[in-house]
Amino acid sequence: MRAVTTHEGRLEVAQVPDLEPGPGQILLDVRRCGICGSDLHARTHGDVTADALAQMGYNDFIRSRDTVVLGHEFVGTVTAYGPGTRRAWKPGTRVVALPMLGTGDGVQLTGLSAKAPGGYAEQVLVSEAFAFPVPDAVSDDHAALVEPLAVAHHAVRRSEIGRREVAVVVGCGPIGLAVILLLKAAGVRTVVASDPSPGRRELAQRCGADVVVDPRETDPFDAYGERRGHLRSAQGLFDLALGSMRAARRLPGSSWARLMRLAERTGQLPKGPVVFECVGVPGMIDTMVATAPLRSRVIVVGVCMEPDTIRPSIAIGKEIDLRFVFGYDPAEFHQTLQWIASGKVDPSPLITGTVGLDGVAGAFADLAEAGEHAKILIDPRAAAAS
Repeated sequence: MRAVTTHEGRLEVAQVPDLEPGPGQILLDVRRCGICGSDLHARTHGDVTADALAQMGYNDFIRSRDTVVLGHEFVGTVTAYGPGTRRAWKPGTRVVALPMLGTGDGVQLTGLSAKAPGGYAEQVLVSEAFAFPVPDAVSDDHAALVEPLAVAHHAVRRSEIGRREVAVVVGCGPIGLAVILLLKAAGVRTVVASDPSPGRRELAQRCGADVVVDPRETDPFDAYGERRGHLRSAQGLFDLALGSMRAARRLPGSSWARLMRLAERTGQLPKGPVVFECVGVPGMIDTMVATAPLRSRVIVVGVCMEPDTIRPSIAIGKEIDLRFVFGYDPAEFHQTLQWIASGKVDPSPLITGTVGLDGVAGAFADLAEAGEHAKILIDPRAAAAS
C-alpha cells in the first residue's frame, strides 16, 4: 500500500507492506488523517523524546534511525477483522479509535512507533477494544479531529477551571484552538487567546475566544482588565498582607482567621487565571511562570520534546501551580465524539486544508511556518487517484 514514511527526518511517499490484522485488531481503510504538531516534533526530535519515554518504561517510541508511518488522528472504514474479535460492525462502517495498538510486543503508540504504523497511509490497524463507531451526522473531516479535541477535553477537565474563572490560552495552533472550543463547551465565560499570527487570531475568534490579542502588542494578562483582582507583582502580595494585618486588628480573637479560611473556600481571595500553555517550545513554561499573575494555574498542554529550564524561585514566590497533561482516557475520547455529533463542539474552524499523500511534505513545511494554517487533513484516496 502507499504511505508516507519518515526516516532520518525525511518524508517520503513509499510502497510499504500491506497490513494484516492480528488478534483483537481491525484493519481500516483510512478516509482522513490529521497532521499533528507532535508529528512535526517527532520527525526532528524523536530521539530526545524516545530517551525520556524509555526512562518511563516505553522503549519503542520513534527514533531517527527508524522508518515510521506517522499519523494518530484518523477515521476509517472497517475492512477486515483479526482473530479473537467480536466483529461488532459491518464492513464499511466508519470508526475512530484511540491510537494505541495491542500487539504481541505490548501496547504500541500508533503512528509514533515502527511497531504500529499510523494513518498517513491507505490503511491502518486499530485495537477493536479502543474503537468507536462514528455517527452518521459526523463528517469524515470532523471525525478525524476527535483525537486532538479529546486531548483538549482532557486538558480542560484536568485544569478544574470554574465557569467564572478566566482562561488564558497561549498559542493558537491546532491544540490551542481545540482548547478554546472545549473551554467554551464547558461554559467558561472569559477566554483570552494570544498568538502573534493574524490568521490564527482570527481562527481563535471563530472558535469562541472572548478576547484575542497579539502578545507583541498586548500582554494577555492585562487584556481582560484589572477588575478580576489578579495580582501581578510581589509588591501587590505584600500590600495585601499588610492590609490583612491591619484589618485583623479590628476583629476580636480568631475571627479574622475564620474569615480568611471562609474567603479561601469560597474563592474570594485573589488568585490568577488558568493559563493553558499550548506552544510546546523551550522557554515557554518559564515565560508563563514569570509573566502570569500570582497564584495562577499553568496547564502545560504543548508537548516540548527538548530539554527545558524553569526558575523555581519565581514559581515559588508567586505560588504558581504547574500541571502537566497528556492524552485522554477512553471515556473522554468517546464523550468528545458525542459532543461533535450533537453540535456542542464544532471543529470546523480548525480545518484549513486537505492534501493527498503526495502533499504531506508540503503541508509539513506550511505548518512549520505557524502562519495561516491550523489543521491540515490527509485524504489518502486523493493521493491514490492522482
